[in-house]
Amino acid sequence: MVWTILQLTLSSIQGQVFDWSTPSLVFGLICGLLLAASNILLLESLTHIDVGLGSMIYRLNTVVVVILSVAFLAEALDFFKASGVLAGLAAVLLLYRRSGHAGDLYTNFRFFFGLAVVASVLRALYVVVSKFALLHGAAKDTMLLITAVSWIVGGLLYALIRYLTAPSFRDRQPLDRTLLFYALFSGVLVFLIVNLLLQAVELGEASVVVPVANLSFVFALLLSVALKWEQLTWRKGIAVVTSLVSLYLLSVSGG
Repeated sequence: MVWTILQLTLSSIQGQVFDWSTPSLVFGLICGLLLAASNILLLESLTHIDVGLGSMIYRLNTVVVVILSVAFLAEALDFFKASGVLAGLAAVLLLYRRSGHAGDLYTNFRFFFGLAVVASVLRALYVVVSKFALLHGAAKDTMLLITAVSWIVGGLLYALIRYLTAPSFRDRQPLDRTLLFYALFSGVLVFLIVNLLLQAVELGEASVVVPVANLSFVFALLLSVALKWEQLTWRKGIAVVTSLVSLYLLSVSGG
């Protein structure tokens, strides 16, 4: 709701007139579904895996974006992009080969690891579909508004499912001041992130813009370590370095 209100306010200030043409409506709904599903799956995966791990996997959607951009957006694939894709895959494999999980615990980890991977792929599809939509006459402001409203629907459904599947009444978290603060804060952040990302994608290549934006997973991991939510193991450290190499190669390929 915060994002939707801010989106309407921005459009009003800029004097934008919403375009309700078929491309804007169709692509807006598709992008809204992809982005809402992506973030819901990411949230669910973070209930069982580390913040740094989940965020890193999620941000490696760079690899999928490059592949889809070459296939559907006619963006060039050179040596740097190809090397970046391989380095990104290596980082994911480093993270997946995780020890210390046995039996049901390991199976549980694999399931939520898989959710993070699916979330990453959906996020990549969102970026590529957005770029494709902008190239084919869809209006950015209309798409953003529809996507914001889609978050309301998706969030309500997710909250309802979590509420109904809670083991007991104690596990049903009430809507208090703390949650309202987080909702307000995260709503502002999402508004800024999505608007800036779509503006960048409109002006540049998706396979170049996304690698730069995805550097955020490094800060997520370091912040998680600083807050003592998790430990920085040698495997995570190597994966971070490998991921940075991947993002650097992909960024360099764009000149």
